[in-house]
Amino acid sequence: MEVAARSWLTALAAAINGGVKTPGATITVWVVTAAAGVAQLLHPVLLDQFGRDPVALSAGQWWRMVTPMFVQDGWLPGLVFNLVGLAVVGVLAEILLGTWRWLLVYFGAGLFGNAVSYAWLNPTGAGNSMANAGLLGLLAIAVLVAGRRYGLHIALPLRVAAVAIALLAIVDILMYDNHGLPLLLGMVLGLVVLPRRLRVTDVTTSA
Repeated sequence: MEVAARSWLTALAAAINGGVKTPGATITVWVVTAAAGVAQLLHPVLLDQFGRDPVALSAGQWWRMVTPMFVQDGWLPGLVFNLVGLAVVGVLAEILLGTWRWLLVYFGAGLFGNAVSYAWLNPTGAGNSMANAGLLGLLAIAVLVAGRRYGLHIALPLRVAAVAIALLAIVDILMYDNHGLPLLLGMVLGLVVLPRRLRVTDVTTSA
């Protein structure tokens, strides 16, 4: 069954969640991240206390696997950019996934990104951009599988953008950027958490 491109997100959300719900997880994480970012701007020492630090992590400060997702090494420009990104991809992904799957992808990608950064790419730094990348990867794979898996018609520009996102992840990895692997992880998690098929009653056709 084909639906208009503008309905694919609603159709998938209905299949997973039974309907589109308020993106409460996105709002909560956005507010906490914004508050932490403002606190960091007022007290710059917070970046040193909560950002990625391999020495401190080795000394037992395990929270440095999580807290780098709430402070920003890009300071005000980085904070604004990452909050805008979270608002956009976060809302779309939560409409699609619901709360618990959203939390799995967001924090799964963020934790994975920090782990890879510590082990291989960039052991210092901070920001929620790698978690955002996971959500972006999830949205990209949803677009790419929607036609074959669900019979949904997706507009060509969206499909091209999804392919470009996948290629960007590969380029990022080749350039030793620490966003490529979390983005790919988001795509893999998308294959797991997205339903195998839509129920006919979940699909709302459009004129």
